[in-house]
Amino acid sequence: MISQVSQLFPGGSDIIGWVLQIAWLGFFVFFMFYGQRFQMTVMLRDVEKHLHRLKFIRDEGRKLTMETIKEIGKPPEDPTERVDQFLEYIAITPQSMDPSGIVWKLDHLLDVRDVRFKDEVKLMAPEADEVQLNNLENTLEAAMALHIIYKVIRHFYILGKKTLSLYIIMQLQMVLPLIMKEAEAFASALKAFATGQPIGDGAGALVAAKLMHGHKTRKIAKDIVAATVPLEGRIAHVLKSEGPGGTVGKPGDGIIKIINETKGKIATIVMIDAAQKLEGEKPGDVAEGVGAAIGGPGVDQFKIEESVLKYKIPVNAVIIKQDIGDAVSPMRKEVFDAADTAIQRIKRLLLERTKEGDVVIIAGIGNTIGIGQ
Repeated sequence: MISQVSQLFPGGSDIIGWVLQIAWLGFFVFFMFYGQRFQMTVMLRDVEKHLHRLKFIRDEGRKLTMETIKEIGKPPEDPTERVDQFLEYIAITPQSMDPSGIVWKLDHLLDVRDVRFKDEVKLMAPEADEVQLNNLENTLEAAMALHIIYKVIRHFYILGKKTLSLYIIMQLQMVLPLIMKEAEAFASALKAFATGQPIGDGAGALVAAKLMHGHKTRKIAKDIVAATVPLEGRIAHVLKSEGPGGTVGKPGDGIIKIINETKGKIATIVMIDAAQKLEGEKPGDVAEGVGAAIGGPGVDQFKIEESVLKYKIPVNAVIIKQDIGDAVSPMRKEVFDAADTAIQRIKRLLLERTKEGDVVIIAGIGNTIGIGQ
């Protein structure tokens, strides 16, 4: 083409060269002044696409929640308004300017929140039984989580668009893959809660349920049951959340009660819980360690640590690894099978760390939805 132009127009190569240089200079000037705006427009479109997806997930979760309430609770009137009010529910954290005693303030606040949630669910679903009420509460909390995620992402999207701040949009775009993964996990959790299926977070409760199966249980704390089980020549007080409704209970209070009943004569405590795995690790891998294996706001962990410190009781941890999607989704086979591996680890730990006839506590931590005792 260049040779043809050169034949038709003497000096044509020079003309084309000048045209290309001018075009290149034009692009350079354009991107120098408008490159950031162009880049931001591309980012905004990407964020907007994910925002539409989040809105769809949020709306589907809300729809599923209302359908489940209507099906199970048989409300006399349309629960839509109450559900929408519930999704906007807030809990204001205690003042931490003086941290002394903040744990007990938070404990009280969580108790009030739990009572308020249960009362709201009873009003929405008057025909539901206790197990169904717990499951509906979990369903509503998952729908609330999706609602909050959508609102926060929408807030920063609109803020970035209004201020034309590249840094707001850039940070939002960078964290969106992780946020979308979390949103998809809560969407799966909604279906599990609505149908009462066991979830990955119940791995610790499943281990405890297997150990206490066939033994008499007693209620020792809010939504917590315990059974005395002979295990490898030791006396094991096994506790977990009361199932099969979706609840976590207050395992910290349960452990403290058993410690007080035995006057602190506990050889060791073993806590089993689900833990987030790193990328590259297999779901269902079991690991051991020390310390109070329990998540949440930290109230129960604080109570346990205070009590064991008083009596110098060693605390051992057995964790079952999974990612956040596995934790709130219907329990995977790998996680279910890991319960037997965890039991073997517990037995080995007791044989190596305690003596025959010792009294031990084994606490299965986690949401016990779909898992009885």
